[in-house]
Amino acid sequence: APAGYGNSPYSALSAFAGNAFLISLERLAERGWIGAERLSKLPPNVAPVNFEQVQETKVPLLQEAARNFIAKADAANRERFEKFCWLNGWWLEDYVLFAVLRSHYGASSWNEWPRELAERRPEALTKVREKFADEINVERALQFFFFEQWRALHQECRRRGIRVVGDVAIFVSYDSADVWANPELFRLNEDLSPEVVAGVPPDYFSKNGQRWGNPLYRWDVLASRRYDWWVKRMRYALHTCDIVRIDHFRGFESYWEIPAEEETAVRGRWVKGPADHFFQVLREELGELPVVAEDLGLITDDVVALRERLRIPGMKVIQFGFGDPGAHMYLPHKYVENTVVYTGTHDNDTTVGWCTNCSEAEREAAKAYFGESPDGIHWAMIRAAETSIARYCIIPLQDLLGLDSEHRMNIPAHPEGNWTWRFSSSALQKELAEKLGAITFVSDRVPSHTSHAGEQSHGEAGENFAA
Repeated sequence: APAGYGNSPYSALSAFAGNAFLISLERLAERGWIGAERLSKLPPNVAPVNFEQVQETKVPLLQEAARNFIAKADAANRERFEKFCWLNGWWLEDYVLFAVLRSHYGASSWNEWPRELAERRPEALTKVREKFADEINVERALQFFFFEQWRALHQECRRRGIRVVGDVAIFVSYDSADVWANPELFRLNEDLSPEVVAGVPPDYFSKNGQRWGNPLYRWDVLASRRYDWWVKRMRYALHTCDIVRIDHFRGFESYWEIPAEEETAVRGRWVKGPADHFFQVLREELGELPVVAEDLGLITDDVVALRERLRIPGMKVIQFGFGDPGAHMYLPHKYVENTVVYTGTHDNDTTVGWCTNCSEAEREAAKAYFGESPDGIHWAMIRAAETSIARYCIIPLQDLLGLDSEHRMNIPAHPEGNWTWRFSSSALQKELAEKLGAITFVSDRVPSHTSHAGEQSHGEAGENFAA
């Protein structure tokens, strides 16, 4: 998704669009949409991502390629482009107009635009569509590039027996095409500002709780429409990926509602979510849902009961298992089969970093649990995850490579400097693959190659995923 505030995918500008930063200019050059020599001055893809540099150097080249495509595409390419725009028009047209207007108004939030545009008055939208027709078409072409390349990658993954796990955040950003285009679905005031926002209450980790600021849904309106926007969202996510992790699953049972004028999350309240009815409608519309529930943190019995009624696997993070006896629920000997085990997620420190920074008591508990780890705590934790009863197992690449805290992906509640890590292809050595492969084989997590491309086995053996 195109990232907004803090370059975070969880503050995306759209629940449907692709992030143009990820488009391969090299593949566009191979297709003749931009000269290969134009890419010669781009920095190498080895250091952490500098998003400002990407915006300044890569985006103009992407736009140049898009303009070349629009001007020079032959009949076959133009037909594919027009088909893409037609099939995706239900989200694409709102997004490309939003993206162009947001850029025109200096990346300001849509509620700061002229009132007639914030309120989406038809005559005003018609005028700006005409005024910015060329820029809008460039944005369409960028989305076409992204999804052509994603489809090629996804198909290659399927050919190799690899399924891809996507992520759907329960809430969307206020500054997004989704809220701008569908204000009736969100708790907004008459002036279109948020009435209430999302977050979590004060707890052991935060005396003021967390005020995320996402607008909350009008679940009554959505229910009356059979959750049509969510049905489209999940259908699209499951078309784009093979399995979807639903972030903040507990919010479907109950969510923390904070008056928008409050600066912290303290003065909020729990409000019941749509729960079973929501998932019942999704299954009626989409069939069985290959989803994973992110159910970490302080979870009530009602949330556990909802997940179990829905037969959706929950998450366990081994790093969480050593704080006190109550934390042992995260250790493999406590798992049930319908579980997804992680050594750590994108929000955790790397396992090597965790071992360096955790308390002495946690370190001693981990040593008692794993025994001696001559090849490192990360390999001990990888073995424990892989050989657990959990149906699915996900290992962050940072843990596979044994990297320290400098390589973690995200520090929650620290908005700057996140989402920048990337690996070097030279780090993926044959010896590493063989070592992981041996563990994968003995723990029965080798993907089935007996199924046809795109049709994966759902047998008893556990599985690894790309995420």
